[in-house]
Amino acid sequence: MGAHGPPPRLSEIFVGFAKISLSGFGGVLAWSRRMLVDEKRWLSPTEFNELYALCQVLPGQNVINLSVMFGARVHGVRGAVTACLGLITPALALVLVLGALYGRYGELPRLRGLLAALAAAAAGLIIATSARMAGPLLRTPVKPAHIIAVGAFATIGVLHLSLPAVLAALIPLSVGLAFWERL
Repeated sequence: MGAHGPPPRLSEIFVGFAKISLSGFGGVLAWSRRMLVDEKRWLSPTEFNELYALCQVLPGQNVINLSVMFGARVHGVRGAVTACLGLITPALALVLVLGALYGRYGELPRLRGLLAALAAAAAGLIIATSARMAGPLLRTPVKPAHIIAVGAFATIGVLHLSLPAVLAALIPLSVGLAFWERL
């Protein structure tokens, strides 16, 4: 971690991730970044982006991976378990209650309208957070890895080429370029 002061206590980690859990609807990335970077300053924007990027390549949910990795970073296994439980426990309890209520009242037209509005708000939060996360990336010089990432997006996302074929071509190229950069 950067020079952000002493690491947070386990109780602070649990409460912080519990607040994230209860704040997010349809995704908690925006709330995770807000709490970890803006409010608590436990991570810098660059540290958050780097940690989140690593979480995206690991199996499982990205923000759960983020909670585990952040907790482990500051308090080892106890921190990882505490952060993960802080993120999961309140959401699980809330979903169980909401599921029971939806089962009983889910056909009400006003409820359907409310859920549509919440979905639009969640989409807006994701777009705003993506823009904020792009800030540190836009200040870095373009490297071969950036070109490979754009190439992967273009070939898979735009041209709809086969994922295994694109990866078979780009992985050796990426490893070679990374090795060449370190020379």
